[in-house]
Amino acid sequence: MVLCIRNSSSQRCETLLPAGESLSIHGAFRRCNTLRITKKINVKMQMNEDTGGVAQQKTKLVPVILIPGAGGNQLEARLTAEYLPPSWICRCDPFALRSITKRSEIRELEEIEDGFSRLWLSVPGILPPFTSCFADRIRLLYNSDNGIAENAPGVETRVPYFGSTEGMKYLDPSFRRLSVYMAVLIEALEAEGYVDGESIFGAPYDFRYAPGKHASHVASSFLRDLKGLIEIAYMNNGKQPVIILSHSLGGLWALHFLRQQSLTWQQEYIGHFIAVSTPWGGTVQSMKIFASGYAEGAPFINPLLLRAEQRSSESNLWLLPTPATFDKQVLVTTERDSYSACDISRFLEDVGYPEGVPLYESRIPALVESLNPPFIPVTIVYSDGIDTPLMLAYGRKGFEHQPLVTYGDGDGTVNLQSLMGVLNRWKALQGEDLEVINLHGKTHSTILTDKQAVNTLVEIVLSKPRHAEILS
Repeated sequence: MVLCIRNSSSQRCETLLPAGESLSIHGAFRRCNTLRITKKINVKMQMNEDTGGVAQQKTKLVPVILIPGAGGNQLEARLTAEYLPPSWICRCDPFALRSITKRSEIRELEEIEDGFSRLWLSVPGILPPFTSCFADRIRLLYNSDNGIAENAPGVETRVPYFGSTEGMKYLDPSFRRLSVYMAVLIEALEAEGYVDGESIFGAPYDFRYAPGKHASHVASSFLRDLKGLIEIAYMNNGKQPVIILSHSLGGLWALHFLRQQSLTWQQEYIGHFIAVSTPWGGTVQSMKIFASGYAEGAPFINPLLLRAEQRSSESNLWLLPTPATFDKQVLVTTERDSYSACDISRFLEDVGYPEGVPLYESRIPALVESLNPPFIPVTIVYSDGIDTPLMLAYGRKGFEHQPLVTYGDGDGTVNLQSLMGVLNRWKALQGEDLEVINLHGKTHSTILTDKQAVNTLVEIVLSKPRHAEILS
């Protein structure tokens, strides 16, 4: 295998010998039914009348599947008569008004057909005094009978725009500047000729869930739909293997999905996996979520109001620091105790979330203990040089107050050792190239919006081998 490490000023490649790591794939998901996508490509072939050969060729774009990170796509919900709001104010917040007002009267409030409205993200609906209302509607509950996560009573959710990039450009289209996510990257790809639903596709998902042994039908359905989307993109683009381009948590989903597929399927349908800012070994910031909540840096939102719903998210458990990456390094301290990635169960108990212990122990180790590479070429893109939470110190007031933060290196969200967490393991990748690209100084979010970073991502996509389209 050839490992290439590239930054803005240089590139270094070296031949690596196999380390003998197991590359086995466990289990398989059922083949999904063919998805319907309205936009399709008709590939026309015309043979040269004189020679019987190809008349004319031009380079055809390789289809791209975008998989966003946690909170990286819109999520819709509607309330039924079973829903009981936590307070009277939740009957008159922006989301509730959209749910109970006649459609003809609220065109300007962006109600969506069938009574669904955008739950994530609606900027007015998450700000005070409605923060608790939002948190109550987006939380998950665990069914003690089957151990499966599900919505709160009276809340129905769905993910819009599957197959399209529309739902991941801006999380709240009414507040584009505040909620831009993949718009800059998507527009840059479109400038190169990519067309939404034809050559570039979005694979949004309900980011609250996680895959694995106790996966809900929501998580399992996403994996089946993703497989179907890849196969459609492949067929509609002249049987070209697709590029999967993921960001953050989307990289963990993508790797999990790929490891469920056979070697034959991967090599037929997938041409390349581009993993951007992936938290391979979790993040210290995730411990803050469970201890004292996290408000995404919004100064007007009390993180404690979000803590309960954030704890209920399976994906947040998935993002806790892993022993393989952080070992016994102290990550959280109190006046009486300290916690490392080896102490997650005790940590969850002590922060007041004992019900999370069996959820963590039954779900997460199997997801994080074996991060073997897929059987396809991989490019890992990460950034560093940004202060990133490395240790959280809670004082005598405990977890009801925010901690004193000690910073280390990373992208502002994911620690550097996590961003680089699979390199030593993936040196055993046999027969394919592993490329590592460092975009120094870009944050976890600006790696998708900064002009230089986006240009690099587009260059990576365009540099991958492509088939020839036969013109008539």
